[in-house]
Amino acid sequence: MTYEIALLSGMAEIDAEAWDRLANPEGGVPVDPFTTHRFLLALDKSRSTGKGTGWQTRPLVLTQDGMASAAMPLYVKSNSQGEYIFDHGWAQALENAGGTYYPKLQSAVPFTPATGRRFLGDAALAPLLLDAAIGLTKGNDLSSLHITFCTEQEASALAGHQGTLHRITQQFHWKNNGYPSFDAFLDDLSSRKRKMIRKERETAQGHGLTIRMLTGDDIQPRHWDAMWAFYQDTGSRKWGTPYLTRAFFHELHDTMRADALLCLAFDGERAVAGALNFIGRDTLFGRYWGCVETYSCLHFELCYYQAIDWAITHGLDRVEAGAQGEHKLARGYLPTPVHSLHWLTDPAFAKAVARYLDQERRAVDEEIEVLTAYGPFRKTEQDEKD
Repeated sequence: MTYEIALLSGMAEIDAEAWDRLANPEGGVPVDPFTTHRFLLALDKSRSTGKGTGWQTRPLVLTQDGMASAAMPLYVKSNSQGEYIFDHGWAQALENAGGTYYPKLQSAVPFTPATGRRFLGDAALAPLLLDAAIGLTKGNDLSSLHITFCTEQEASALAGHQGTLHRITQQFHWKNNGYPSFDAFLDDLSSRKRKMIRKERETAQGHGLTIRMLTGDDIQPRHWDAMWAFYQDTGSRKWGTPYLTRAFFHELHDTMRADALLCLAFDGERAVAGALNFIGRDTLFGRYWGCVETYSCLHFELCYYQAIDWAITHGLDRVEAGAQGEHKLARGYLPTPVHSLHWLTDPAFAKAVARYLDQERRAVDEEIEVLTAYGPFRKTEQDEKD
C-alpha cells in the first residue's frame, strides 16, 4: 500500500473524529485521555504549546486515499523542559563536543509523564511512522528523535529499528490487586506501614476540612479557579514558571470535565488545597497538586490515599502518581519500568548514548529490585508482629 505523509502545524488541522479514531480505536473511555484530540488541542488553543513555549506542535499523520491511517503526536523542541525523561546530560555532552542538540524532535504528550500509545492507529504501521519521523529528523538537521513514555509493547517492537535505542527508567505506580475496599488494601501491608497510613489519614482528616471528589458537571468554574491557584503555587516553587496557562484550565472545563477528577479540600466553602487527576479506562492518572494553606499530611491524603480509594470504588486497575517521589513507596506505590525510544543523528554520539543506556538499565533494574524489597507489603507472618 502507498501512504502519504502529512506533517501538520497544529491539532486544529486534523478533524477530532479522525484523530480519535486512531488514538482510541476501541471507543468508549480512552485508555488514557492525553492523546485524545481534545487534550492536545487544549494545549494548543491555550498557548501552553506553540510559539515561545519550547513545544512547536507538528502532528505526523499517514494517510491513504485521503483517510488518516496512523498518527503520532509530534513536537519540535527547543529545550528539554516538561518532558520528565531527562536528557539534559546528553545535550550538555553533545554541546561540549562541539555539536548542537537543539532543536530536536519529540513524540510525547507535553508536561505529562504518563505512559500511553505514541504510535496511533494500526500497530502494523508503527515502523512506517518511525521511518517518517526519522526522515524528518535527518532532513531538517535535527539532532535527535525522542519517543517518551511509550508503551512497553511499542518499545519492544521498535527498539533497534534503524538504530533506535530503548531506554528504561522508572516511576511509582499503585496496583489494585482486586481490593474490595481501602481497608483490604491496608491488610496487605506490614503492620508498621498500615499504622503509619492510618495515622496520616487520621491527621489529614482531623483538620476540620471537607474533602470532595468532583468530576463531570459537578466541577464548576470556581473549582478551576482554585486549582489554578494551587497549580501556580506548586509550579512557581518547582519550575519557576508554570508550564500551563490559565486558558488551559478553561479548555479543560469546556471539553474535558468528564475526563478530570478534582480532589479538593474545603475550609467551609473555600478550597484550600487540591489535586487534579485524569480518568483513563483502567487507570487514574495523578497530575497536579497544590495548596494555599499548609496542613500536615494533607498532601498524602489528597494525592495518594483518596486516589487509591476512588480507584478501588470505581474498579480501576492502577493509579499512576506522576514523576519521581520515593516517598510514594511507603504508601503502596511500587517502582515500575517506564519506556522510551531514542534515535540520534550523529553515529558516534549514538554509540556513546547506547553505552550509557546499557549501564543505566542495569542500575534501574537493581534499583527497582531493591526498592520493591523495601516496599510496604507484608512478606512474612513476622511482618504482622513487628
